[in-house]
Amino acid sequence: MRNGFRESLPAILLLLIFLFCFELMVRFSLLPEFLFPAPITILKTLYENQRDFRSAFFETLSGAMVGFILSVLIGMVLAILFSLSKFLNQAVMPFAVFFQTVPVIAIAPLLVIYFGFGMPTVIAASFIVSIFPIIAGALQGLNSLDQGKVDLFRIYRASPWQKLWKLRVPSAYASVYAALKVSFGLAVIGAIAGEFVAGGGLGAMIDTARTQQRVDIVFGALVLLSFIGILGVSFLKLLHKIIQYYRPYGLYLKD
Repeated sequence: MRNGFRESLPAILLLLIFLFCFELMVRFSLLPEFLFPAPITILKTLYENQRDFRSAFFETLSGAMVGFILSVLIGMVLAILFSLSKFLNQAVMPFAVFFQTVPVIAIAPLLVIYFGFGMPTVIAASFIVSIFPIIAGALQGLNSLDQGKVDLFRIYRASPWQKLWKLRVPSAYASVYAALKVSFGLAVIGAIAGEFVAGGGLGAMIDTARTQQRVDIVFGALVLLSFIGILGVSFLKLLHKIIQYYRPYGLYLKD
């Protein structure tokens, strides 16, 4: 824990220095406050509207988490199927790439038509943008095998099921862990995009504040969005450390 704090200390110090300089620049009118609210003003806005921010925060967090979990579950299943069947890989993978390349904000109105306003659309948007990194990362890991281990499993006449769970899945751990961190960030982005059109959460709060020219509320929502990202990455790092501690696959990876 001490090592983690020491590693984070330079970033924390740099952030404090930046906030201090930003505060001074606004206070001395070097930056217009109606466009760049001072950090103290943002904190005051968060405190004065804490009930609205709290409700929006947990709503966005819920939508992003559900979309992320669905993308992990379905993405891993699809990646395993693709790794076992070249036909499925060639048939379905182009559609996965298509969904990844189309901006979610462009299809968000369609999601409202299909799923209605509220949480279902937010979850669908979060799921669509976060599933591709899981599929791509897991598929790369499942197919990146050490030839010596492959030959060893062949010598001992391992079944396809044994090759999958004792060779392919453990070998894919590093790629999956990297994909999870990317996917969670995209899940939050997808949730916000869904909230812009479906309402609710921090996305709707940002959209409403934009029409009211309340830049302080927009910055307050951005602070909470950053906190959601930090929570997600921190949870994944904790899970990674637990797996490392028990070392089921004998892996020693850095965060």
